Amino acid sequence: MDDFDLSRLEAIIAERARSGDAESWTAKLFSAGMEKAAQKLGEEAVETVIAAVARDKEAVVKESADLLYHWLVVLALSGVSLNDVMAELRSRTGRSGIAEKAARAKPPSAG
Repeated sequence: MDDFDLSRLEAIIAERARSGDAESWTAKLFSAGMEKAAQKLGEEAVETVIAAVARDKEAVVKESADLLYHWLVVLALSGVSLNDVMAELRSRTGRSGIAEKAARAKPPSAG
């Protein structure tokens, strides 16, 4: 599986979402809609944090895989591609995270 990456997973998710297969978790998630997919994303994020705090490396790996999968489902349901996210990350690499965050915080306008 040397060629497996998030782009490949994104393609698999898109294929299964269109399949209508009653046995496919992906098809069921797409059918259930954004609310269910976002709920699952949140659950997996919390489970990943719990595993990290517990310093359970195996659980961090497994929960991270679940997190990334559900994140890609939410992206797809939002009409956002992995390339869109990567382009945003790429645009941030030329400055520090602190400077980037400060640039996003807009002070209230005087007036």
